[in-house]
Amino acid sequence: MSPSAGLTAAAAAAEQPSQGPGWGAFVGGVVLGSTVAAGAAYLAVRYASSASSAAADELRRKERRRPGRIQSGTGRDSAPSGKPLARANTDLYYANGVEDELLEVDRVASPSPRQSVLVGAGGSANGWADGGGSAAGRPPRPKSSPRMPVPMLGPPSGRAGETDAAFTDGTPPGLRGRINEVSESEAAALSGSGQRPAHLYAGPANRSNTAAAEYLRNQGFTFPTMLAAGASPGQAQLLQSAPRFVPPLSLDGRAGSATLPPGFVPSLQPSGSMPAGAAGTAALSGSANQVVVGSYPAAITAQAPPATGTITTADAMATEGRIIEDAAMHEQYVRVITPEPAPTEETEEVCYLLRQSLDMRNKWLFRPQHSPEQLAHLPEAVTVTDVRGSEPFVWQPQDALQCEFEMQAGVMRVWADPGVREQELFAVPGTSTEFFSDMHWMLKVISLGHVRTFTHHRLLLLEQKFNLHVMLNADKEFLAQKSAPHRDFYNVRKVDTHVHHSACMHQKHLLRFIKSKLKKEPDEVVIFRDGKYLTLREVFESLNLTPYHLNVDTLDVHADKNIFHRFDKFNLKYNPFGQSRLREIFIKQDNLIHGRFLAELTKEVFADLEASKYQHTEYRISVYGRKPVEWDTLAAWVVQNRLYSDNNVWMIQIPRLYNVYKEQGIIESFEQLLSNIFTPLFEVTREPSSHPQLHLFLQGVSGFDLVDDESKPERRPNKHMPHPRDWTSKHNPAYAYYAYYMYANLYTLNKMREARGLNTFSFRPHAGEAGDIDHLVSSFLLCENIAHGINLRKSPSLQYLYYIAQIGLCMSPLSNNSLFLDYHRNPFPTFFARGLSVSLSTDDPLQIHLTKEPLVEEYSVAAQVWKLSATDLCEVARNSVLHSGFPHQVKMHWVHTHYWKMGPEGNDIQKTNVPALRMRFRKDCHVEETGLLMMGAANHAARLRAKEMYSQAE
Repeated sequence: MSPSAGLTAAAAAAEQPSQGPGWGAFVGGVVLGSTVAAGAAYLAVRYASSASSAAADELRRKERRRPGRIQSGTGRDSAPSGKPLARANTDLYYANGVEDELLEVDRVASPSPRQSVLVGAGGSANGWADGGGSAAGRPPRPKSSPRMPVPMLGPPSGRAGETDAAFTDGTPPGLRGRINEVSESEAAALSGSGQRPAHLYAGPANRSNTAAAEYLRNQGFTFPTMLAAGASPGQAQLLQSAPRFVPPLSLDGRAGSATLPPGFVPSLQPSGSMPAGAAGTAALSGSANQVVVGSYPAAITAQAPPATGTITTADAMATEGRIIEDAAMHEQYVRVITPEPAPTEETEEVCYLLRQSLDMRNKWLFRPQHSPEQLAHLPEAVTVTDVRGSEPFVWQPQDALQCEFEMQAGVMRVWADPGVREQELFAVPGTSTEFFSDMHWMLKVISLGHVRTFTHHRLLLLEQKFNLHVMLNADKEFLAQKSAPHRDFYNVRKVDTHVHHSACMHQKHLLRFIKSKLKKEPDEVVIFRDGKYLTLREVFESLNLTPYHLNVDTLDVHADKNIFHRFDKFNLKYNPFGQSRLREIFIKQDNLIHGRFLAELTKEVFADLEASKYQHTEYRISVYGRKPVEWDTLAAWVVQNRLYSDNNVWMIQIPRLYNVYKEQGIIESFEQLLSNIFTPLFEVTREPSSHPQLHLFLQGVSGFDLVDDESKPERRPNKHMPHPRDWTSKHNPAYAYYAYYMYANLYTLNKMREARGLNTFSFRPHAGEAGDIDHLVSSFLLCENIAHGINLRKSPSLQYLYYIAQIGLCMSPLSNNSLFLDYHRNPFPTFFARGLSVSLSTDDPLQIHLTKEPLVEEYSVAAQVWKLSATDLCEVARNSVLHSGFPHQVKMHWVHTHYWKMGPEGNDIQKTNVPALRMRFRKDCHVEETGLLMMGAANHAARLRAKEMYSQAE
């Protein structure tokens, strides 16, 4: 009946005469009421149809532009369908690269996204798999209340054969192993009171579940301690030993904002400690026993603590941090996976050329006979003393090695039979002609346009990956750091891998020492000048200086803006009060007082290092090569003054000053300079009793450095360069010329020392601070790591090779800021983000720094200017240990028993405070880049072989 027809009938009935009292009114009312009801029903149906059509259209649009939604079944007893279910109504989507396969799985959609219920048997109305207590007396849920579906937790009682009911959803078997239904921490939270362990699938983590768990944490939800039965082996062992238990939170379907009753103390209580109905009543009534916290997708009820068994916030954070660490060890973390475009012949050719460059480095680089893997059985050593012994300066006689050596063509050659010279030992991998040819080939490769384009794009991608990693995981890394007891940035080992001994003290320390000596020992004869011996007082009187007038400004050793790009002026800053005689007295070991003042000053610096405990140094001390006796003088100074500290190892720096000595008439050829440097080292290696003090000193030396002003113009060497014996010109040889002959002699010396069971020396020169790019190319081929390296910013190809080879860069931004590059332009933060192995060092604290702890000052400025996090600082500190020359067993104690491995397998957060999450990210990126190179190189090599075979067939 239409509304108009109903109104006509009512009017006709009203006009008829009444047949009884009230009948007319009664009939009219009935007719009018039915007419209104019918009209309302008609409108409702019409508008409901329109709304349903609009909702269906909107749903279809969402399905077209979104990956498959995580859906639940249609009811409690309905057959499960859709994707493997972790949580419903989260609006989260899979991002693990299998969306297309998941969309092909048949799914049965829920009636409404906000009416999903638990799939499979054994669930309960509050979303907990164990029922969360009795359902009797529980207030009914609103139909619009979201629920929290969970996987089955083992076979429920009374319904055998449904162990995996929640996962029997038709997912293809090949795909099922690639999905982890619930993250481990979520499964623990959903296990309720713990009557049954959580069921976990093996395989990589489902990133959607990880994101859901992270969202709940951000909303204030703290996941409980995982039960040992549902945990990974590492978590189970950890949590079984914990004396306290973090109880789970109960979920309530009532939506609402957080309400904190007066006197409420935020703590946690097991959900089974209060009846479900009572819990709901208390929440509605605003009782002080619990509080309802508004959350997504369901309200979370944090219950009041019981009388016993509470847990502190620090313990809860530490537990979750350990869970994050364990997850990172098993590759469970949030990251962006970028699809690689199909390789072209051009990119495969680039990969082939880069692979050849890496093979060249493997050809030339010296590698110890016993790798760290072969020495993994050795016990950890807490200090260097545990390795060298408690008496490092006690002489123990050793037998001589039967061999003969002689320098030929600038390289020391060793023969097994003295006088015969038939069997040569320890030959260098190649001649100087071969080295210069390889260097020029590399210079050509890194300048090719398609090589520069490819490497530039890869470096930019690495940088953006790191930025995304920090955005997604910075909070987790910080939380993981909190789980490491006693460790923070101040309590992790950090090594100043590039610092010169003559400038190891800060300026206030040197001024205080000079005043002390002038006050206590004014009559000490300290120098011979102008034909007479002078006391310390007479020296200062000749300079018109008194102790009262001495201050930091008159000391004038601090670098200022006038030395920018003026290396000559920078070297003059080593002269206190601008006087070279004071430099000879106080910061030289070869003087009239045999370096006593410098030895005392060095002991004071060692005392400061030992007081800080976690700061270590590698002081570089000079050997000039003017005469062979320099080695014995230096060794006697160290041994007789007993300059030893567990916080320091020595490095030898060779200044590139041949032209100066040639002009002074001290040496005749470049080979004489090489002979003065290396002949005493070969003599003491063959027969330690020939230089006993030098033998003891060399046990504390970790490597050799090559120093001087790189910005001086030079002629690039080629394969036709004269041999060192024929280099009698007054001009200084090029950097690469120095580098090869230093490397070649060190290579032979190291092989000889290995044969005797002695320690070896690494080659770690200054490179890339200024000058031409060939400095960095020669360092790439010959060196273990380098100092500075800021010129890598000019060559993306070489920078990418340094990243792949993980060559250490011991960078000094504050020193560069004074000499060659403004601080805000320094590439350190870019190198760090891209994954190059970088560390921070001080270079010259006397000229650069102002505080008692120059290394911490270097870290502090970098952290403030570049906004480095605590994880970043600790990662840089860890790199500094790996770059250093401290003994293998000491690194095992400072970093990890397998410190040489990449990723979390070579890192212990309890020692380095670097989260496994960060190390996993670094390893994954490096493995991806290396795999890309190897695959492209292999494809190009196969193409070349095919072309060769085709040409031969023709």
